[in-house]
Amino acid sequence: MTATLADPRPIAPDLPPTQAHARRWEYPALAALLIGTAIAYLQNLSINGWANSFYAAAVQAGSVSWKAFFFGSSDGANSITVDKTPLSLWPMEISVRIFGLHYWSVLLPQALIGVASVALLWATVRRSFGPVAGLLAGLVLAATPVAALMFRFNNPDALLVLLMVGGTWAMTRAVEDGRWRWLLSAGVFLGLGFLTKQLQVLLVVPPLALAYLIAGPPKLGKRIAQLFTAGAAMVAGAGWWLVIAELWPDDDHPYFGGSQHNSILELTFGYNGLGRLNGDETGSTGGGGGGAGGHGMWGETGITRLFQPAQGGQIAWLIPAALVLLIAGLVLRGKLARTDQKRAALIMWGGWLLTTGLVFSFMKGIFHQYYTVALAPAVAALIGIGVVQLWGEREKLWVRATLALALGLTIATSWMLLSRTESFQPWLRWTVLIAGIIFTAALLIRLPRKLELIAASAAVLIGLAGPLAYTVDTLATGHEGPIPSAGPAVRGGFGGFGGPRQGGGGNHGPNTGGGNQRTNAGPGAGQGAGAGQAPGAGQGPGAAAWGGGDNRMGGAAGGLMMASKPSAQVTTLLSANGDSYTWVAAAIGSNSAAGFQLATQLPVMPIGGFNGSDPSPTLHQFQQDVAGGEIHYFISSGDGGGGGGRGGTAGTGGSNVSSEISKWVQANFTAQQVDGITLYDLTAPKTATPQ
Repeated sequence: MTATLADPRPIAPDLPPTQAHARRWEYPALAALLIGTAIAYLQNLSINGWANSFYAAAVQAGSVSWKAFFFGSSDGANSITVDKTPLSLWPMEISVRIFGLHYWSVLLPQALIGVASVALLWATVRRSFGPVAGLLAGLVLAATPVAALMFRFNNPDALLVLLMVGGTWAMTRAVEDGRWRWLLSAGVFLGLGFLTKQLQVLLVVPPLALAYLIAGPPKLGKRIAQLFTAGAAMVAGAGWWLVIAELWPDDDHPYFGGSQHNSILELTFGYNGLGRLNGDETGSTGGGGGGAGGHGMWGETGITRLFQPAQGGQIAWLIPAALVLLIAGLVLRGKLARTDQKRAALIMWGGWLLTTGLVFSFMKGIFHQYYTVALAPAVAALIGIGVVQLWGEREKLWVRATLALALGLTIATSWMLLSRTESFQPWLRWTVLIAGIIFTAALLIRLPRKLELIAASAAVLIGLAGPLAYTVDTLATGHEGPIPSAGPAVRGGFGGFGGPRQGGGGNHGPNTGGGNQRTNAGPGAGQGAGAGQAPGAGQGPGAAAWGGGDNRMGGAAGGLMMASKPSAQVTTLLSANGDSYTWVAAAIGSNSAAGFQLATQLPVMPIGGFNGSDPSPTLHQFQQDVAGGEIHYFISSGDGGGGGGRGGTAGTGGSNVSSEISKWVQANFTAQQVDGITLYDLTAPKTATPQ
């Protein structure tokens, strides 16, 4: 049996589409999608500079030290790790070991992960719903603004997305034939997802397990046993690293950043676990969003959170349509056999969207807009599945009405989101609105076949016009810092802080000064690197301030939310005889330390980890390191007060060690100013014996 373009049924009724003969147009279309995605994600990749310097510094460390590689250390001397498990760093560190340390070698694996995610989503959706659904799902994922952002950025979310899609692919195969190997594969994918971003991967576990429990081919008892086995595989996929990390002698591994007691388990279940849900994050920078409708540092919580200015332009464009198509798809599956694979797929993707979306909407702890990339595969899959499934049943009036409703909600959402950026392509929202009304009406009536295909194609283009415009803007603009945001600047769109996004642009080659776009760079930003200097030293996109005088950004010395930007003179000073010291310098907070480390390519101790509130090192340990001649300089933080206010943020229960260290240094060593940065030479105390 053959199928037409408008017929979503598989080519061969008894075989999955991947085992049937492909249409002649399908693989050329797939090649165009993947090549286009690769070109979009790889072109001008260096515009993002080091992207998130916090992770870029860890990549540099892991490229020179295998211990730093294994643990995810922030510095090559292994004083402290990043506040995540390390798997997401490994592809980037391997790339740097092969190609050397450059902007593009750090971000290259992320872009390739993006292309792989699109390909794997196509393959997964295609198995049950055919090539058109698979290609449409892949296109929607590639064109989602937050996906285009994060697949060119070095946060852990890119690899997390790929592994979650991998787990769904394996579970899709398991629903087809019930083989153990697919259940085990799904567990391994999700276990590796844990090693990427810890407990967040568990959000997709309930829908995957539910789909197999309902639709798996074996009898109920065997299905339950297989799911327990898949759970064991997930534990094994993550547990091997956790066991080694926990059993490694405490005095021989770096401090586990983000914890208060040097424990990876505390990090997992505290700062990166329940603390994200209830807002009780020891060592964090402040409280969460309170109850539903409450306001806090991370924005307002509640059912509309994903549509708020900070998150809306990232992901919300197609969420209403995805939900409508999910419900309609489940209705169409009706009372079909328990093992219906299409219904199982809807349960997996729909459950993924609902579970993750609700958790993001109501979590009270740290929440950033780029987290929403975890929703992108589910939204894309449901759009591809729903459009094709309902199009095949379009002779029914209620189905045509549902398609029209989905398009109408998409147009309304696009109008709302585009209206928040009136200076950004102002013609676009009117074009989307007028054309959307016309083609929404066209979907309600039966037309000749050719006109129907034209109307359907136009409806898809109109629905994607808004997110595509945001994606093009994202690809053309540099982004740097720990909280990037896709698309044009939106008032109130900076994660609840109310300031503009962090971003930048311009030429960021290894030996050129970086131009600043949409930024207010601190002192020293954008200064060129001297001859022989590390790639990108003193360069990269600038930092947009969070509001007047907010010391989270700092100046040339960096701060809590932006890396340092050392000049060539500072870099030369720190690098002099650098091999004679374990750490060429120490700075309060990982972001402050990161810029100096990337400029010198030598270890810089990040006191207190990311927030400056981890008890690493203790004052006594720091004094011992100074006495042993292991640290050359102490760098004052960007707040102008030597870092005294950075440790132990009030109300978080974090350590105040960084403040104690800063005060001890100021009391015992002499400050010197170099290009706007305050340095203390720790080899030259005021007295013979520092007090």
